[in-house]
Amino acid sequence: MNRREGEGCPRRNADAAQDRDAGANSSSPVIAAFKVFQQELDTKHDKHERLVKISRDVTIESKRTIFLLHRVTSVPNAEDILKEAEVKLDAVRQKIGQIAEELRGEDIFQFHRAFTPGIQEYVEAVSFLHYIRHRSLISLEEINARLVFGTAEKGTAEELQTDGPVLTFQVTPSDYLLGVADLTGELMRMCISSVGNGDIDTPFQLSQFLRQIHDGFSYIGNTGPYEVSKKLHTLRQSLGKVEDACYALRVRGSEIPKHMLADVFSSRSALPDPEEGVV
Repeated sequence: MNRREGEGCPRRNADAAQDRDAGANSSSPVIAAFKVFQQELDTKHDKHERLVKISRDVTIESKRTIFLLHRVTSVPNAEDILKEAEVKLDAVRQKIGQIAEELRGEDIFQFHRAFTPGIQEYVEAVSFLHYIRHRSLISLEEINARLVFGTAEKGTAEELQTDGPVLTFQVTPSDYLLGVADLTGELMRMCISSVGNGDIDTPFQLSQFLRQIHDGFSYIGNTGPYEVSKKLHTLRQSLGKVEDACYALRVRGSEIPKHMLADVFSSRSALPDPEEGVV
């Protein structure tokens, strides 16, 4: 009789054992330590997700700025386009300020993969605008000088340093290099658009500028970040297409009507690259 009663309650016995273990474990220092670890990991994961969302917003707005800047080759007054692009980039910098706020007191390299796509796109956009204005490459120091944020609205960086706390964001050299590498593709598209609008001087300027960038990346070689060597192939493709356009302009420019030049170069750019492997 006692045996039958014991056989009917294994589930109750197991539940009771779990309750006793839970009561004992609640005061265990090991369990308490792991709860702290759990909270730290949850906090880090939540911060990572917030950084990914902000980076996605930075990428979208930077791409829109790049699309806007491509219109400078087809409008009579490019200054209006450049001013509108500056306004958009100011909004992007406010987003980067949110990233800087999230990284306050944190190791930037723990979360670098979460926001690096957006920063690279921002570098591409701001360097594209700088080239259109000054026909030169913006430096890393110039980019970082614009990424200074304060709690109060001040006019200059000097006022921020003296009158209130300063929050800064520093673009890493690898993000800067990868953004400049992406810039070459936009310059190649700008070359084709310029030719289509009858501008035969810009392609030669772009060709010289892209050669200088290519030489700089060639000096880095395999000593730089892994992603730089991957983008070097795309950089060479962009340079080759611009040089093909300059060659055609120099050799056949007098034979082809200006309104047909863009179609000729677009068809040449669409040809498959024999050196590019099949993925």
